[in-house]
Amino acid sequence: MSHLFETIRLQDGELQNLEYHESRMNKSRKELFRVSDRIMLHPSILIPVDCKMGIFKCKVVYGTDIQNITFEPYVARKIKSLRLVEDNTITYNYKYTDRDRLNELLTKRGECDDILIVKNGFVTDTSFSNIVFYDGSDWVTPATPLLQGTMRSYLLDKKYVLEKEIKLGDLNLFQKARLINAMLPLEKGTDISVANIL
Repeated sequence: MSHLFETIRLQDGELQNLEYHESRMNKSRKELFRVSDRIMLHPSILIPVDCKMGIFKCKVVYGTDIQNITFEPYVARKIKSLRLVEDNTITYNYKYTDRDRLNELLTKRGECDDILIVKNGFVTDTSFSNIVFYDGSDWVTPATPLLQGTMRSYLLDKKYVLEKEIKLGDLNLFQKARLINAMLPLEKGTDISVANIL
């Protein structure tokens, strides 16, 4: 079985949304490996001195236990267009290091920057993030994500976004979209015009 991982935003020496990552990690460990002990991330992650200022990606690879922790400077991808790709059998409900299926779908993006996966007629995720759409008054995220992202869970808990089923034909109800994940808070996202979701 492939290992799993958490990607945590480290901003000026502070690990962001740590409780959401910890919760997902321990839930995955319990469901996949039948272990009931809890790993506490805060004492497990030793932040290097040269990562105390700026934004870094902290990657925690784990199975029954933590296997590896790495840090690298974060540079946001510039995503301005998405290619709609249909796959009715894909599953990615655990954050596996094995992303072969997602990478295979990504090859279908053509001239677009990334893909937006449609499963059984419903909008799900991009190749590396959840997505939110703006309808003129509210930010809405699909109720059918492939992965329950930590930023998505945080934004739903805080009621900054709403959750609704979004069918492929519903995209014209929205003005724009933003990608969200642990490294991409909603307010840091770049607007993607719905006209650029092809």
